[in-house]
Amino acid sequence: MKWPSPLAEGRLIRRYQRFLADVDLGGSMVTAHCPNTGSMLGCADPGSRVWLSRAVNPARKLPWTWEIVEADGTLVGIHTGRANTLVREAIESSAIPELAGYKTLRAEVRYGRESSRADFLLSGGRRKPCYVEVKNVTAAVRRGVALFPDAVSERGTRHLREMMAMVRAGHRALLVFCVQRGDVTEVRPADEIDPEYGRTLRRAMESGVEVVALRARVGVREIRLQVPVPVTCP
Repeated sequence: MKWPSPLAEGRLIRRYQRFLADVDLGGSMVTAHCPNTGSMLGCADPGSRVWLSRAVNPARKLPWTWEIVEADGTLVGIHTGRANTLVREAIESSAIPELAGYKTLRAEVRYGRESSRADFLLSGGRRKPCYVEVKNVTAAVRRGVALFPDAVSERGTRHLREMMAMVRAGHRALLVFCVQRGDVTEVRPADEIDPEYGRTLRRAMESGVEVVALRARVGVREIRLQVPVPVTCP
C-alpha cells in the first residue's frame, strides 16, 4: 500500500476521546482523526514522532488522519482500517498461501447469528468457502512479542465465536493478525488485558479456526505485509 501523497511529520501532543489527537506540525497545532479504538498501548506517548495523511475532500471536518507513530525506535501503523487494505493486497497477490486458489473475494459480508460482518469471504476454486477476519496488531512489544488485544474486545471475542460456528457448518474460517510494526517475532493473546479473548482464541484454534500473523514493513512512503510470524498461546 503506497501513500497517494507525502505524509506530514509532527509530534504528538495528546490523544483523547479515543478518536482525536492533537499534533504539532512544526509550530502549528492541528487536531487529527485517530482511527484506532484500542488503548494504543505503547503507541500514544506525548512527544512521539507521528505522521499524518491529509484528506482529499476539503469539506471533511478533520482534514488530518493519524497514520504512523514511532514507538521504541520502530514505525508502527496505527490506522486499523489500513489492515484490511494490506491483507486484501496480500490475498490478491497470492502472498498468503492459506488463502490462495480462490476465484472470488467479497468484503464486509454478513454472517453468523449475531449479525457480524466478515472482513472477507473467499469462494470459488477447489477449497471450501473461507470467512476471513483481520485484526490490527500494534501493542507494545517486549522481546519481540506483540499482544492482541490492547483493550478488552467483546467484538473480537464475538467474531471468534462466529468463526467457530462457520467451521461447524462445514466452511473454513481464518483469522489474520496484521502486525503493523517491524520489531515483532511472535504474536500472543493478551491474557492479562482480556482473558476471555485469550480463552476463546484457544478454543477457536482447537475447533479448527485457522490463525496466521503477518508482519508489515511500515514506512512513510509505503506499508507492505511481508513476513509470517508465529501465533503462540502458552
